[in-house]
Amino acid sequence: MEELLALKELLHQGNITEALLIVEELEEMSKSDKLNKIFSYGMILLFHLIKQAAENRTTRSWTLSIRNSVKQIQRTNRREKAKGTYMTEDDLVETLQDAYDLALEKAALEAFEGQYETEELGKLVNREAIIKKAMDLIWERQSNSN
Repeated sequence: MEELLALKELLHQGNITEALLIVEELEEMSKSDKLNKIFSYGMILLFHLIKQAAENRTTRSWTLSIRNSVKQIQRTNRREKAKGTYMTEDDLVETLQDAYDLALEKAALEAFEGQYETEELGKLVNREAIIKKAMDLIWERQSNSN
């Protein structure tokens, strides 16, 4: 909020150069917030996809969480006025790859009632197939890995 007040003051003073620096800072803060949200929802999405793949089953709760995560990623990534996205497909793959290890750690605590260590659970699932399935869901493509 203080950035907006400073921006207002600079504009009243006619100091456009300094005002533009604050605008750029606000844009970066907004984009950073969106990217962090996408990472967080991506981790939740991967967490449930890992559990589904490992246990070869699903629950209504997991399905709902997957749908919610996908929807939140889509909404957060959408640029309304520019009619584009904040993250390209490659950026999103990279983000999901970054989030995967945390999701796997969390899944190891819950899948099979926590009987597998992270590394052991990782051997039971196909990392690339899970990330591909997540991308297919996010970009609303038909997936061959159901």
